[in-house]
Amino acid sequence: SDAQLITNKDLSLPMAVTIAQTAIQTCKSQGYAVSAHVLGRSGEVLVAMRGDDTGPHTLENSFKKAYTSRAQRISSGQFAENAKNNPTLGALHLSNMVPAQGGLPIMIGQDAIGAVGVSGAPGGDKDEVCAKAGIDKVAADLK
Repeated sequence: SDAQLITNKDLSLPMAVTIAQTAIQTCKSQGYAVSAHVLGRSGEVLVAMRGDDTGPHTLENSFKKAYTSRAQRISSGQFAENAKNNPTLGALHLSNMVPAQGGLPIMIGQDAIGAVGVSGAPGGDKDEVCAKAGIDKVAADLK
């Protein structure tokens, strides 16, 4: 029968903390004060970290970048590109979606188990580099 339980691999809190801390520290080492969010499989907040000396908007923005990446299963930068190419994109009108670079999905194969979002660097491309550093730090455990 089809009535079977679904088994999933999910991010642990220590992994999520490592991702967020690594992202923030990577940006700090490059001279950028940022905030970071790590979300789980259902888009729930696992970790929210507001970096020292960051603007008040960065915590909200890092959440939205992460949420966008988790919901779309692509980088928030790719979502921004898609929105630019299709301004009537329906997902633009959903809560917490933001067409801004700096969010990345956390994948095991084709399975999006979460996402990380970073905000505060001068440019989403720089936010994304720090987000990727966070994921790379735990890459060996994403199996």
